[in-house]
Amino acid sequence: MSELFGTVFARGAAAVAVSDEAWLRAMLRAEASLAQAAADIGAVDGDAAAAVAGAADAGNFDLAAVAASAARTGDPVVGVVERLRALLPEAHRSVVHYGAASQDVLDTAMMLVAKEAARRIRAELRNCRLAAGALGAGFETEPRLWARTFLQRAEPIALGDLTAMWEQCLSSAETALEGLAFPVSLAGPVGTAWGRPGRRPPEAEAADSEYVESRPERALGLRERFASRLGLDVPPGSWHADRSPVVRIGAAAAEAAGACGKIAVDIVLLSQNEIGEAAEARGGSSISMPHKHNPVAATATRACAARTPGLLSTLYAAMPQELQRSPGLWHSEWETLSDLLRLTGSAATWLRESLEGLRIDPDAMQRNLDQGPT
Repeated sequence: MSELFGTVFARGAAAVAVSDEAWLRAMLRAEASLAQAAADIGAVDGDAAAAVAGAADAGNFDLAAVAASAARTGDPVVGVVERLRALLPEAHRSVVHYGAASQDVLDTAMMLVAKEAARRIRAELRNCRLAAGALGAGFETEPRLWARTFLQRAEPIALGDLTAMWEQCLSSAETALEGLAFPVSLAGPVGTAWGRPGRRPPEAEAADSEYVESRPERALGLRERFASRLGLDVPPGSWHADRSPVVRIGAAAAEAAGACGKIAVDIVLLSQNEIGEAAEARGGSSISMPHKHNPVAATATRACAARTPGLLSTLYAAMPQELQRSPGLWHSEWETLSDLLRLTGSAATWLRESLEGLRIDPDAMQRNLDQGPT
């Protein structure tokens, strides 16, 4: 993320949740939890799993070195696994990355990162909704202002009518984010380690904890234990080449950004000199025109939201992946989803700042009403 523009486009807690450091911690957490889950079902030695979990500490890893490994291999997981194994006694190294493909670890890390970012975005949306409600409180009937359709004066409404519509937009966005699934990925090198969705291998009718066949990564219960340790959802099967979970997260984030952008546009319009019914408490002046009071927070909200549709389209474009793993389309999702979540979180943070400091001018509302509809 640009240091110069980051204060605008990487504002708020969601930006931290999708940072490079957060991705590294998520990959390490996935590797540690996978080893521990394998120990839970008796597939690997518990001491070895504990050693893996102890070594999977971000303090043991150089982020720049991991990044350099991605340039060599196409993704950062290989560098993480190589370093993790180097930190362990030889006897414990086989437990690292147990039964997983690099895609399993990276997709699982993506879900960890996205789930935390979505949680933080929801919190900001809720703060925006509360701020909007506070603006309309006590003004369910007065002061009145023009409702404007096609940007023309239409009929008088209460300020509470306007803010209630803002609250509805934000509530819908919160609901979309709350309804998301964040699935773990553990399907092996070609996505078949768990068989077809909903199908239990015949051997699985035995006690789950005893089912460890010649391919131990297919031990029934490993994926469930893995998901449980991470707080992620258990998918019906492999999603290596089914990218709908990623698209749904991106779509919910873009919806939230759009809701924030809609309210920001309203604030910008109401802040015009010719209307003057609202103004940000911390407006910005112009270098060449110091008399101006620009709605900076609403403007930044809109700027962040305006960048999200293109990112969402990239995620949709990545859906038709070739066979069992795409050369390139899968890779295109990682930074795209991070950017989308970061921008959505930034939009929500900017909007909260705008709403919490928004000043309503009842005199301007009445003056505009007195002028009539034309």
